[in-house]
Amino acid sequence: QVQLVESGGGSVQAGGSLRLSCVVSGYTYSSACMAWFRQAPGKEREGVASFGTYGRTSVADSVKGRFSVSKDNAKNTLTLQMNSLKPEDTGMYYCAASQLPVWPGVRESLTQRIYKYWGLGTQVTVSS
Repeated sequence: QVQLVESGGGSVQAGGSLRLSCVVSGYTYSSACMAWFRQAPGKEREGVASFGTYGRTSVADSVKGRFSVSKDNAKNTLTLQMNSLKPEDTGMYYCAASQLPVWPGVRESLTQRIYKYWGLGTQVTVSS
């Protein structure tokens, strides 16, 4: 059974940083695409950053230059480093994992439809 457990969320002031972690268990697709999504109250879930085959990454325009994604296969952990946080970054952050053995492309890697497994999320709140 695949499980994704997110941690690292919290409340910070604008300009601050947070580091989110997603620990995966029961997942045998070590090279498949994984990603972070977020959902603000009243808004649709959106892709934030993805990590795929051969270390390819994609970052949404809204967080480019501020967020970065990395993966440690030895620790089965996907990490999202968030710097220069803004109030509009507030939301529930979710980790997701696919079964795709190939890189789906920059845009496709940030779409929900390719991800089969999801965590329960961790809350990020940024105050002004």
